[in-house]
Amino acid sequence: MKKVFLLLTVLAASLTANAQFEQGKAYLGAKLTGLEIASEAKQFHFGIGAKAGYLFADNLMGLAEVGYDHREGGSNSFTLGVGGRYYMIQNGLYLGVSAKYKHASEDYNDFLPGVQLGYAFFISRTVTIEPELYIDFSTKKFENSAYGLGVGIGIYLFKDQYKIKK
Repeated sequence: MKKVFLLLTVLAASLTANAQFEQGKAYLGAKLTGLEIASEAKQFHFGIGAKAGYLFADNLMGLAEVGYDHREGGSNSFTLGVGGRYYMIQNGLYLGVSAKYKHASEDYNDFLPGVQLGYAFFISRTVTIEPELYIDFSTKKFENSAYGLGVGIGIYLFKDQYKIKK
C-alpha cells in the first residue's frame, strides 16, 4: 500500500508541475548520444553535446547547441545547430525541431534537419532528466541519417531566481 501511495504522489507531482515552462526562463543542458537504433554503420559510437536556450513565449523555447561525436576507427565530427522546442503539456512532454551543420574529420560537411520527441522529468525545482527520441536526416546521403535515443540533463533558470536582494 505504501508503494502505491508513493507512486500516486510522484505521479500527481509530475502532472501538476504547472508554470514550469513560462516565458523568460533560460535553459542549460548537456546530452549523451550513441544509443542509436540505426546509423550509417553498426559500430561503436559516442557523442556529447551542450545546449543553451530561452523560453521566449510560454511553452516555446529557442535553442542553440554544439556537439562532438566519436566513432570507431577514429572518425570524429563536430556539430553546430539551432532549434526549438514546444512543450505540448505542462508535465514536460515536448516536440523539438533542429537544423545542424556537421563537419567530420574526413572533410565531410553535411546539413542535418531533425525532429525530437522527449520528456523533461523534473527531479528538483530546476533540474531535469530528459530522455529523447531523435532523428537527424542527412541532406547528402540518406544512409548517413541517424535515429535513436539520447539522454540529457537540463537546468531551467527561473527569471527571478538569481536576483540580488538589497
